Amino acid sequence: MIREIVKIDEEKCNGCGLCVPNCHEGALQIIDGKARLISELMCDGLGACLGHCPEGAITIEKREADAYDEEVVIAQMIKHGKNVVFAHLKHLQEHGETSYLQQATSYLKANRDRLPFSIKEVHELLHGDAPKVAAQSTACGCPGSAPVAFSAPAGLKMAAPAAAVSSELTQWPVQMHLINPAASYFQGADLLVAADCAAFAHGDFHRTFLAGKKLVIACPKLDQSKETYLQKLIRLIDEARVNTITVVIMEVPCCGGLTQLVQAAAQMASRRVPVKEIVVSIRGEVLEDNWM
Repeated sequence: MIREIVKIDEEKCNGCGLCVPNCHEGALQIIDGKARLISELMCDGLGACLGHCPEGAITIEKREADAYDEEVVIAQMIKHGKNVVFAHLKHLQEHGETSYLQQATSYLKANRDRLPFSIKEVHELLHGDAPKVAAQSTACGCPGSAPVAFSAPAGLKMAAPAAAVSSELTQWPVQMHLINPAASYFQGADLLVAADCAAFAHGDFHRTFLAGKKLVIACPKLDQSKETYLQKLIRLIDEARVNTITVVIMEVPCCGGLTQLVQAAAQMASRRVPVKEIVVSIRGEVLEDNWM
C-alpha cells in the first residue's frame, strides 16, 4: 500500500512551532529546536500543517506502507536521539496504543546496548518519575486529548436560576464553514470567534463573551479546509467591516491555531481591526484576556 506522509526538511526548519497546533493528530512536536514527526502512526498525510510553515520545510511524500511496523519506526527515531524516542513513547501511551507501545519497548530492551539512554529511563517515563527532559519533550503533545476528571470548585457552582436564562445568540448559522460573510448581521458587528469547546468549559459563556456580539465557531484541531476559514475572516474584516474580533480559545496547545488564523486574516486584510484573545482553562477559568 502506498500512502502519503509528512516529510520534514531539518535544514529548512527553524523550530518556529507554527506547524504543531495545525497537525490534527498531534503527530508533530518541536524537539531540540526542530519540528519532528513523533508518530507516523498518527500522521494521516493530509498536510494541514504545510501551509503554516513559513520556511517551506514540510512536504508530503508517497511511500510504501503496507503495514505499520513499530520496530522500524522506533529504530529510525533512535537516530534522532532520546527526546524524539521518549516523545513517541508518550504519544503511544496517551493514545492507548498499547500493542504498539509494547512492540516499541520490547525493541528497545532487545537493543539496549546501542541506545543513547537507559531502559530504566524508559520505565520511569512510562510508569512515573519521568526525567525532566522527557517531560519537556512532550509538552507540545496532545494534552487536549488526555482524559481528565475534576469537580467544579464549590464557590463556582451556580445556584438554580429563578427563571430560565435566555440565550445571547442573535444569528444562525455559527459554524465557520456554514456562515456567509455577506450576511447583513455581520455588518459593523463585534465578532466573537470561539473554539468549539469553549462554550462547554465556561459556565457563563453567553453573558461573559457572547452578549452584544455575532458568533462564529471552529475547531483548529479537527476542522478541514482552514484556507476557507482564512478567506471568510478576511471578508468579514474587509467587506463586513467588523468592528472588533474577540477570539476565545481553550488552554490546550492545538487551540492556539484559531488565534493564529485570525491574526493571519487581520494581517492579510486591507483594513485594520482590533483583536482580543481570551484563553479559558479546561475547568472554565479565564487564564488570559488581552488585546493583541
